[in-house]
Amino acid sequence: MVSVTLSVPEEVKEKMEKFVEINWSGFIRKCIVEKTEELSWKEQMLARFRKEKDIVEWGVKLARSARKGRFDALKKRAFV
Repeated sequence: MVSVTLSVPEEVKEKMEKFVEINWSGFIRKCIVEKTEELSWKEQMLARFRKEKDIVEWGVKLARSARKGRFDALKKRAFV
């Protein structure tokens, strides 16, 4: 495991020292791990959406072309 040095304002350090029951190193480590996992997941989802974009656009065009003229046909049929 690698070490990372973190700077916090003096007031924050003093407040942290009041809560000795908290393992601040472990807490920060957990926060960093969770955030990197969240960002990795978002990155994967964006890549997936970009990959599927062409298929979605094709489906939308297909649906629009299938409906094209349908309203006029139904309108004619209703008034006959």
